[in-house]
Amino acid sequence: MDSICRLTGEFTLRSGQVSHEYFDKYLFESDPVLLGRVADEMVALVPEGTELLGGLELGGVPIATALSMRVGLPALFVRKKAKEYGTCKLAEGPDFAGRRVTLVEDVITTGGAVRDATNALRAAGAHVEVVVCAIDRSPEGENPLADVGLEVRPVLTKSALDAARG
Repeated sequence: MDSICRLTGEFTLRSGQVSHEYFDKYLFESDPVLLGRVADEMVALVPEGTELLGGLELGGVPIATALSMRVGLPALFVRKKAKEYGTCKLAEGPDFAGRRVTLVEDVITTGGAVRDATNALRAAGAHVEVVVCAIDRSPEGENPLADVGLEVRPVLTKSALDAARG
C-alpha cells in the first residue's frame, strides 16, 4: 500500500499543515485488492458492541462499506455537514440516535474531520467512542482526538510505514 499511495512533493493538508509526503488514499480505496486488505485488517479493530459503522465523507465511505460487508454491521455515511436540502440529514443510512457508532476514516493527521463528525453525531444522540482508520499520520504516541475522548485504532501508522521503508 505504501509504495502505491505515498506521494512526495509539497502538499497542504486539510489541517493547513504543509507536508512533503501525502498518502493518496484514493489510490488504495479504488483498488479492490488493496481496499479488501485494509477492510480485512480493520475487522479486529471494531469494538464489541458496535451497532453501526460510520464512514466519513468521502474517504471513509468505501472503507466503511467494505468493512460492513465483512462484519455484517450496517454502514452509516456521515457528511461533513448536514444537507441543506431534501431530508437535511447529517448521515445517510439507519437511524443512529441512541446507538453505538464506530467511525471509519481513511487517514488521520490532526483529526479535524473526525472531531467534527464525533461532535455532530454525539449532539444528535449517537454514542461515539472509537474511530478505526487505515493510516494514522499523527506523531507517534499522541492521540489527536483525546480532547473529545475518542480512541484511535489504526491499521497502519506513519511511523510504522516509515520504519518499513528502511
